[in-house]
Amino acid sequence: MVDKEFTYKFCKDNQLLPEVSSDSILIFHTNDCDINAIAHIQSKYKLPIETKQINFSEFNKKLSESYSDKTQSSESLAENIHEDVDLDSLVLDLPKTEDLLDDSTDSPVIRLINAILSEAIKDGASDIHIEPYEENLIIRFRTDGILKEKIRPSSRIAPLLNARIKIMSNLDIAERRIPQDGRMSLKLGERWVDIRVSILPSSYGERIVLRLLDKADSSLDLKELGMTESLLKNYKNELKNNSGIILVTGPTGSGKTTTLYSGLNFLNDQTRNILTVEDPIEYAIEGVGQTQVNNRVGLTFEKGLRAILRQDPDIVMVGEIRDKETADIAIQASLTGHLVLSTIHTNDSVGAITRLIDMGVEPYLIASSLRMVIAQRLVRKIDTVSQELSGRIGIFESILINDDIKEQIHNKGSENEIKNIAFKNNNTLELDGQEKVTSGLTTEDELRRVLQEKN
Repeated sequence: MVDKEFTYKFCKDNQLLPEVSSDSILIFHTNDCDINAIAHIQSKYKLPIETKQINFSEFNKKLSESYSDKTQSSESLAENIHEDVDLDSLVLDLPKTEDLLDDSTDSPVIRLINAILSEAIKDGASDIHIEPYEENLIIRFRTDGILKEKIRPSSRIAPLLNARIKIMSNLDIAERRIPQDGRMSLKLGERWVDIRVSILPSSYGERIVLRLLDKADSSLDLKELGMTESLLKNYKNELKNNSGIILVTGPTGSGKTTTLYSGLNFLNDQTRNILTVEDPIEYAIEGVGQTQVNNRVGLTFEKGLRAILRQDPDIVMVGEIRDKETADIAIQASLTGHLVLSTIHTNDSVGAITRLIDMGVEPYLIASSLRMVIAQRLVRKIDTVSQELSGRIGIFESILINDDIKEQIHNKGSENEIKNIAFKNNNTLELDGQEKVTSGLTTEDELRRVLQEKN
């Protein structure tokens, strides 16, 4: 076992990892190991020492595994923060910490926020909610789409947690009157996580939501999405087209971006120029040119899309179609030899068509450019070992824009008229979800919960 005397920072700086037993010490080390540190360990324990050299990759993996489970829990840390903590003096000691395991400070509040972030990452949480009230600060994690309370410390520590988060995300510590948005990147051992920060003033102080984007937890394989064989085949076929628009629709957090990224990953064979404009860039894909929207300097989806169309793209991904201007540019791009992928916020696949019409896009342009619409939700799935709900899988519905649907769009047919044609084969969210219940992938209650949110 690793002696707690040796901190993560000590081992990382000296490129060694000592495992102490009752009668000997085994030291794993790299070629850059500090010999003086080994001498220090030997003088401290006066036990026989065996050394084993390993490469940097093995060392980093072993170091991360040895320490990532030793982070003190946020609950126990919160219990140790008493009313007599000197908040004013602690706020002066708020460094930026890139690696959550590399934490040598004794400040209980600093260790608390690091433990909160560490636990959220290890739990697979998508969001952390920090909510101030009169007496307490409620901290909740959203895991597999469900919010659960984690800890409830005194509200007196809220200013410190806020200051810590603002420093880490380069926000204005002194500003408490207006909303602020920022981002940061953190590391838990070998895992890099991007975090979007949203701060909103409220009656008892600032509410903070942290959206965690775990790069190590992103499978961009189309087969892992949960699509039926027929839908997967149709999606792949439409992705192979040289022009047209493919839309993915659903509420925030329904997996739309993952579906688009998986499509890009499928197309990314280094023979085509693939460019994106996103807000934010959730996962970096090597071989894909990705541009981040920056409204502060005027780089909107519309302007970003106009710019990347001058970069000789074959395939374009727009993070979201939010307005008529962006929709018009995307459609024109698709009609001039570009494949365009994007998302739009509607409840179902047919709703994407009526949403574009409501934006003011001409029906004939929609009919000429749109190839496919996929609507989706995420349901918690049954773990095959524990038989409990853990992780999530997609449920989908899709429509291929055939001649009958094009005619309805041209004639400004109603949503119900388009649905009658599109869902002749009952390829709806409800049916796909029911098939996953029958297959033992999820439960009836979970499907009902998700579909109730839809309606």
